[in-house]
This record gives sequence, C-alpha cells and structure tokens, in this order.
Amino acid sequence: MPVDRKAGARGDLPLQPGDLLLVVDVQNDFLPGGRLAVHRGDEVVPVLNEYIARFVARGLPVLAARDWHPPDHCSFDAQGGRWPQHCVAGTPGADFAPGLRLPPIVCVIAKASRADQEAYSAFAGTELAELLRQRGISRLFVGGLATDYCVVNTVRDALAAGFGVVVLTDAVRPVDLQPGDGERALARMSALGARLVHLDELPA
Repeated sequence: MPVDRKAGARGDLPLQPGDLLLVVDVQNDFLPGGRLAVHRGDEVVPVLNEYIARFVARGLPVLAARDWHPPDHCSFDAQGGRWPQHCVAGTPGADFAPGLRLPPIVCVIAKASRADQEAYSAFAGTELAELLRQRGISRLFVGGLATDYCVVNTVRDALAAGFGVVVLTDAVRPVDLQPGDGERALARMSALGARLVHLDELPA
C-alpha cells in the first residue's frame, strides 16, 4: 500500500541548531552504470545538492556515510553473499557521485569496512552516535541510497539511539528487489517515528 505522504505547508519545517543532514551512500557503484546500480539513483543528486545548500547557508553540518568494503567482504556473491562486488575501498566505484556538492570540509563515516560483518546502517560498527552527541545533534535529515537497505536501517538505528529523524522522500530511491520494497521501507520508517518530507517543506 502506498505511504500516505500528505504535503506539508511550504517552508513549515524550520531548520535549527541541532539539525544535521546525513547523506547515505551516494556512491558511483550505486548510480546507473555502477556495479550495484539503483534504478534512477542519480536522481537524488540534484535534490540532495539543494538540501546541502540550505544546510550550509544556515551554518548547519552535513555528514556523508559511505560503504567502504574490503575486496573479500562477506556481502559479495563470491563470498556467498547476495550482492556483486561493489564500493571496494579506494576504488572509483566507492567514490561519491561526482555531481554531489558536499561541503569542502565534510565529516565522512565509512561503514561495512570489516570483511566479516555486513553493515547497512551508518551506525553499525561506527562511532556515529557518539560523534553526533558530541556535536550536540538532536535531529537528522536523511537522504541517499538505497531506501530499502542502508537508508531504512540508518533511520531505524538513529531513532533507537534517541535522535529525531526526518526522511527526505524526494532524495531517496529503492533497490526494490521485490516490487514495493521502497514503499514498505518508507512506511516502516514512518511507523517507527520518522517524519517523511520533501524539499518544499523546508525553508528556502
């Protein structure tokens, strides 16, 4: 069933101190032509650039998470996993999308960097929660790839850690291995307590 995403009023979600924009896995291997391409994954880039610009204009932080796999990562099909080899640390496929306009100084969280551990969430096996608390962050705005894997797991863990979460519905795309997986992931995030928004709901 489609998620009910009634549009909020234009600009009705003010940005404030304690907010952070978290960009998840917008890497070459997840874009069209990549080794694990997300259908229409490139469409998130210009939308995320607008979110980034709005956060930067207000002096609010931006953080980028990325897969940073060893060549023999357990998630790869050669090791019995479900995915083709992708986002191997130091390769072009692991680079952020060339059109993604991250700030010149941006904190980057590398995840799934141990060969024997899968980690869809940006919180899994990283110091992200501690880092956010040290910086006084209370609310995360989350966009990126893919809705039904790394985004939903990151949002789940953020909420479990006590952070408020806003999901940027126009800046995510799903893998949809099963038709509707993306919509079900959005519904799950909403049910867990995340707010689902689009760009028009933020102040310009």
